[in-house]
Amino acid sequence: MSRLGLAVSLAGTLLVAGCMEATLSPTSDAALTPRDRQLLARAPYAEAQIPQQFQRHIVEYTRQEQPGTIVVDTDARFLYYVLPERKAIRYGVAVGEEAQAFHGVATVGKLAEWPDWVPTAEIQARLGPYPKRVAGGPANPLGARAIYLYEGNKDSLYRIHGTNQPEYIGQAISSGCIRMTNTDVADLYSRVQLGSTVVVLPPGQSVASTNTNIFARRS
Repeated sequence: MSRLGLAVSLAGTLLVAGCMEATLSPTSDAALTPRDRQLLARAPYAEAQIPQQFQRHIVEYTRQEQPGTIVVDTDARFLYYVLPERKAIRYGVAVGEEAQAFHGVATVGKLAEWPDWVPTAEIQARLGPYPKRVAGGPANPLGARAIYLYEGNKDSLYRIHGTNQPEYIGQAISSGCIRMTNTDVADLYSRVQLGSTVVVLPPGQSVASTNTNIFARRS
């Protein structure tokens, strides 16, 4: 092998080794409260094995959103929480089917822990019947946290929230809201503030198309 070939081979080995080492870093659940741990310990659903690409990572982020912004890439099934110094936390999500999904710019208008769920008339007609109100808890479709998206001063009726169906992370499903694992939504909730900007990209637009050098390592 030539010196050039050996150098290229060695550089590739080091890059792969570095990437593997970073990817194996453990995901923190430090945002979970004692109540969270108690409720999730008796969750009425099986714990899903989330594919590695949809587990929580820190990535390079070269788009122009300000730190503290949430960006949802509906095509790729990722949610980004923008950090300083051109970094972001990337979470895997389930998004709504195209006909049901929200796209555009919103703000965080309300935050809730273990929220009650009040199915809308549209949800009742399409997926019901449900009770008029479902109490918060591990069986609730909103999961451990809900981040309510507002347009101006009006509730858009779309949420970023936890789930009692973690097996759907990485998919587009019938509900129009943005679902995260309960551990991930608790982590995001601990970072987000009222009034924060939320950008939900429409189909055909992707963070990857405007991002370069996405080198991932799990947070």
